[in-house]
Amino acid sequence: MVNRLSDYIAEHKGVPVLIAVVFVVVNFVLGVLAPGSWLVTSNLFLHLAVITGLLGILIGDAVA
Repeated sequence: MVNRLSDYIAEHKGVPVLIAVVFVVVNFVLGVLAPGSWLVTSNLFLHLAVITGLLGILIGDAVA
């Protein structure tokens, strides 16, 4: 499973970064629509964006 994932990321290097951008936008929209919810106060999608973007860049560079 890890080999397939790393092969996919090596072929499509921009996809994890685009997913990270989507997570940031979702975090912003939730902050506007539901300011007191648990997802907003914990910044869950913002943290997922950082993890997804960094891992995508690191794995994409390491495999290529």
